[in-house]
Amino acid sequence: MSDTDTYDVRIDREACDGVFACLVRDSRFVEDEDGLASVDPETAVSVECDGEFVTARFDDGNLDQAKQAAAACPLDAISVTEGVR
Repeated sequence: MSDTDTYDVRIDREACDGVFACLVRDSRFVEDEDGLASVDPETAVSVECDGEFVTARFDDGNLDQAKQAAAACPLDAISVTEGVR
């Protein structure tokens, strides 16, 4: 696995309003117990939550799906960072 194969998806829980447009674009997104978007930990290399942000690392080749989910979020609560270590 090279650095270019990995990417992070970050969800800003303060910005998320539970619209869930991301869930329609990418099945790795789920609704958490607070009614906000999160990531299914079974699908990620790692998932961290500090209360304000959920950050998930992936190496699965589904970068385009993650980008589509981020673009679909009307609140810009999701960002995708490519080539992370």
